[in-house]
Amino acid sequence: MSPQDIQARVGENIGTSEWVEMSQERINKFAEATGDHQFIHIDPAKAALTPFGGTIAHGFLTLSMIPYLSANSDLPKVDGVKMGVNYGGNKTRFISPVRSGKRIRGHWKLLELVEKRPGQWQQTHEITIEIEGEDKPALITEWIMQFFV
Repeated sequence: MSPQDIQARVGENIGTSEWVEMSQERINKFAEATGDHQFIHIDPAKAALTPFGGTIAHGFLTLSMIPYLSANSDLPKVDGVKMGVNYGGNKTRFISPVRSGKRIRGHWKLLELVEKRPGQWQQTHEITIEIEGEDKPALITEWIMQFFV
């Protein structure tokens, strides 16, 4: 699709990802990568004594899953993209913790798509990360990325 084709879909829900498990192994690797070894993430016995009832994924781990979820989704693909970069976020809220072993998936609503310079496009999505079987989402963010064609 051309950027203009996708631009015509501003205001619409434009994609959903596949489900992915937030395994304890993934959580432990994230703890190693970031140095965030808080017990609620990596110690099942101590975490079982908390209101969470077990270990939970780091909020930033859930947020960092956006590129993976995006790549494994039905989001429309722009023809001729040379590269894409994260630009930042306007609003991010961690609504519900993701328990170890739960599955998550993302939903994208296109809020804006503008051409900043010739061939440089900036898109803003509202992304909701759903937790399988839960009423509340893990997070909702207004995320901005740029792509170059």
